Amino acid sequence: IRQGDGTYVTSLEPSLLMAHLDFVFALTDATFLDLFEARKILEPGIVALAAVHITEPEMIHLEACAARSIQQVHNLPAFVAIDVELHEIIAKAAKNTILERFMAGLSQLGQVSRTRTVVLPGIPEQSVCDHQAIIEALKAHDPAAASAAMLHHLDNVERELKQLNLTRT
Repeated sequence: IRQGDGTYVTSLEPSLLMAHLDFVFALTDATFLDLFEARKILEPGIVALAAVHITEPEMIHLEACAARSIQQVHNLPAFVAIDVELHEIIAKAAKNTILERFMAGLSQLGQVSRTRTVVLPGIPEQSVCDHQAIIEALKAHDPAAASAAMLHHLDNVERELKQLNLTRT
């Protein structure tokens, strides 16, 4: 903002636009719950599109990413990075630039959220299993199964997160 001159947007890069929101996000439990609500609305639809549009090279990339997550299940920082990458691959495979940008914008928040959820007992292992179900549905090019598998995955993580007795106030 320039006094007497106006307001200017210097970049529309999602990571730059969201860069300062991780501070706000870290302050409230409600934001974690809101993030899962948003993800449960967006990601099942995104993965359904990906099931229709995913290419063989994208599938190979996704499977390699899932294999790396298995290897890093006890290295939590690496696991978080791989988990974010896996969801980004799916968003790109949907071939919808608007939804991909939404997900890129949520990625910053997702990284903060994942660092909190990945330490919950069993979450990394459950996520590995859930990711495999999502990949199987994508391989079958089955949008309904892919959507259901993604929703199941998000429900699993959200259920454990709610065990922390987070509140919306």
